[in-house]
Amino acid sequence: MKHFKAREAIKQRISVRRYAEKAVEDSVRTELDSYIQNVGKGPFGVSLRFRMLDLEPLKKDELKRLVTYGFIKGARFYVLGATRDQNGAFEDLGYCFEKIILKATSLGLGTCWLGGSFRRSAFASRMDLDEDELLPVITPVGYPAQEVSTADRLIRFSAGSQKRKPWSELFFAADGKTPLTALDVKHYETALEAVRMGPSASNRQPWRIIKDDADNYHFYLQGNKLYNRLLGKMHLQNVDLGIAMCHFELVAHELGLAGRWAGSDHVVDFPGLQYIATWSS
Repeated sequence: MKHFKAREAIKQRISVRRYAEKAVEDSVRTELDSYIQNVGKGPFGVSLRFRMLDLEPLKKDELKRLVTYGFIKGARFYVLGATRDQNGAFEDLGYCFEKIILKATSLGLGTCWLGGSFRRSAFASRMDLDEDELLPVITPVGYPAQEVSTADRLIRFSAGSQKRKPWSELFFAADGKTPLTALDVKHYETALEAVRMGPSASNRQPWRIIKDDADNYHFYLQGNKLYNRLLGKMHLQNVDLGIAMCHFELVAHELGLAGRWAGSDHVVDFPGLQYIATWSS
């Protein structure tokens, strides 16, 4: 399985909502599909299912009604990700699905994380979901259209997709209050910046990372209860944490930094934060 350069893919990835009529070549589709089937498991080891669907046989009007309420135009391939509701499931889904997104980016394809703007029931039937399986996210896949529509520009502007929170709001020292600087993290500056640049639902960036005195990086979720309730069992902000973990690990390993994911029995509780996992360096 061919690997991709994580830092380059993270920089190149954007949300694409309008796709060109150019067909995805069989060789490119095969390489992406092979990657999807062999993406493996996430840090929590939860079993996940992914599938790439070819919706070419559907008529344009039917396709539009089926999927995205008009948010996505021109895409004929979609990747679906399913899981069961259990501890670590949504983080693992975000972690593995972002790998797929970045692989597609490295192949020159456009994608767009969709969590709340598609008809789940229609896609669920094509995924052959079991009764206890959930379908939290999908993405269209294809070549980006050369022209960006006015509607797409408005969506990007309203979502704040060109804005990211500064380090001072995301990364902290062991007290949970003092912001980290590049001097504090030594070789992990690039990995943390990759986290900062990660996509998230409504660009809320709910991840918070606290570095302890032993150089471990503790990942927390600063969730929004109202937002998390909008989709019931679909915990999209936990998916966002998986994306952050994916970026951090891929870049750390690409830089040759040793480390692994682990839980912590002695993690510190901080008001408003939910502990997720620790990167033990």
